[in-house]
Amino acid sequence: MTAVASKPPKSQRSPTFWRDTLRGYLFILPVVLGLLIWTFGPMIASAYYSLTNYKIIGVPEFIGFQNYIELFTKDKAFIQSLSITVRFGIMFVILSQIVGIGLGILLTQKVRGLTIFRTIFYLPIIVPAAASAVLWKYLYNKEFGPISSVFQALGLPSINWLGSPESALFALVIMTVWGSAVTTIIYVAGLQNIPEDLIDAAKIDGANGLQRFWSVTIPMLSPTIFFNVVTGIIGAFQFFVPAFIMTNGGPAKSTYFYNFNLYEKAFKWLEMGYASAMAWVLFAIIIVLTLFIFRSSPLWVYYEGEVRS
Repeated sequence: MTAVASKPPKSQRSPTFWRDTLRGYLFILPVVLGLLIWTFGPMIASAYYSLTNYKIIGVPEFIGFQNYIELFTKDKAFIQSLSITVRFGIMFVILSQIVGIGLGILLTQKVRGLTIFRTIFYLPIIVPAAASAVLWKYLYNKEFGPISSVFQALGLPSINWLGSPESALFALVIMTVWGSAVTTIIYVAGLQNIPEDLIDAAKIDGANGLQRFWSVTIPMLSPTIFFNVVTGIIGAFQFFVPAFIMTNGGPAKSTYFYNFNLYEKAFKWLEMGYASAMAWVLFAIIIVLTLFIFRSSPLWVYYEGEVRS
């Protein structure tokens, strides 16, 4: 007797298979067309323009990698704007994580009116960037700004926040940290996801509040920190609107951000090919930094249920 292996029956397609498939493609077609026309199309065009001498009003002249060579060898404004952006990014990412975690802990306490507090701290995200910049420019005004009034009432000297090269960059950092409400909300969600059993076990073992925070809260919150650091770096390197409205790159180019430099090259000096090269260099910098953080994440990011040797 020989056993004959029976073949599994072929799955029969539904009579409405092709109709449902076509309907699905029609539903995703607007998104696909949007990506092709408004995202990938401009990216391909800017990649080509970065290899040309393009003044917008003329015909692009292919010059190879000359824009990139001049960018790294002759353009002092490139290094200056990049260094300012890097310093801003370091201060913003560090402060936003500290403030975000601190506010997240406060907003997860069991107190009355908690939903009201969460709403208040989320309000900055609904304020448009331009309106927020105008508001903070008023707050920072040395002559009649509320911050200077508070300093004078306390007997402290007024600070020329936006008029001094020493304080202008940090003033923009403070404003941006105030507006990073999404970071706080994400930390609130991450803190709420930490199992209470771990906190209770640490209490039973005699760990004080600081020890529980460092040995339980931070490791369990590390995936959230990882996400916020990556998005914070990307946002910091794209910083532009507040500097354009509040300081116009000054004083003494102390807030001359990379994107401000790129904007002037493209729309003030009409060097669209050169600006396209700057945009692709910025894209490469963000990709490299993001990959570095991803590669280093196994050293400090802990995922629940993960077993490490």
